Amino acid sequence: MKVYTRTGDKGQTSVIGGRVAKDDNQVEAYGTIDELNCFVGQAISFMGDDQIFADLREQLLEIQHELFDCGADLAFVNLSESKYKVTPELVERLELWVDTCEKENPPVERFILPGGHILSSTLHVCRTVCRRAERRTVTLGKEKDINPSVRKYLNRLSDYFFVIARTVNARKEVADIEYVRSAKVFKR
Repeated sequence: MKVYTRTGDKGQTSVIGGRVAKDDNQVEAYGTIDELNCFVGQAISFMGDDQIFADLREQLLEIQHELFDCGADLAFVNLSESKYKVTPELVERLELWVDTCEKENPPVERFILPGGHILSSTLHVCRTVCRRAERRTVTLGKEKDINPSVRKYLNRLSDYFFVIARTVNARKEVADIEYVRSAKVFKR
C-alpha cells in the first residue's frame, strides 16, 4: 500500500460518505482530536515502565482508542446514529476515573499552573489540546448534527487530564505549582 494517494493535492479530503475541504470544520474537529491523541501517546511514553503509573497507562491507552472513535463519529458526511462508537457510558466511566484519582490529590485552593513533573506538564498539554478539540466540535455541531456524546466525552476528558496531571505530581511527590497572584478560589 502506498502512503500517498495524490487525491488530496487540490485541498480536498475523504470523509465517511464523501469529500470535504481540508480546512472544513469537520476536518478541524477530528484533526484536533488526532493531535490530542499524539500528545496522549507522548504522555504514555514518558511513563515508561514506572509501575506507579500502571493504572493511568492502561486508562490512557484506552483513551487513545476512544479518541479514534471520537474522530470516526465526527467523520460522517451524514449523521449515522446506528454506527456511533462514543456512548454516554464512556463519559460516565471517565467521571469514575476522575473521582478515583482526585482522592489521591492534595486539596487545591488556587489555580494550578502547568508544571511539576514532565509527565504532569505533558498531561496539561493534553488538557489544553482537548479543550481546543472540544471547541472545534462545538463549532461543527452548529453547522451539522453530531454525536452529542463526543462533545460530552471531550469535556469530561479535559477534566480527567487536569486531575491526573495533579495525580502524577502527587505520586512523584512533586508539588503542584499554584498561581500565587490569585486569591483562594476553591474550597473543599
